[in-house]
Amino acid sequence: MARKFLDAIERGDTAAARACYADDAIIWHNFDNKEKTVDENMASLEKWKRYVDHRKYDLQRLERLPNGYLQQHILTGVTKEGIQILVHACLICTVFGDKIIKLEEYLDPAPASIVRNMD
Repeated sequence: MARKFLDAIERGDTAAARACYADDAIIWHNFDNKEKTVDENMASLEKWKRYVDHRKYDLQRLERLPNGYLQQHILTGVTKEGIQILVHACLICTVFGDKIIKLEEYLDPAPASIVRNMD
């Protein structure tokens, strides 16, 4: 599940990424302490696709948990303006059956803010 989800995001395949989520999954980020819907998460992924090329997720750690998995990775990419992005992140995913029902993402938002501010 973890690799399937990560590969879909890295390819920018939002349909495949969405298929990894339960319809009512919750996505939470440490930097804003807000719960997002799958639709909101897919909108963020679409924005990253538009503004960041050469997205690569360097998987540092992947551990199975009783109800899901923990993943540590480094996201790299280059914005359309040529700005290098480097984001260290950790995910804790709760899985039921073959779907992610909750994703908690911990990261420093500063490197990612470049993309959040583009429109």
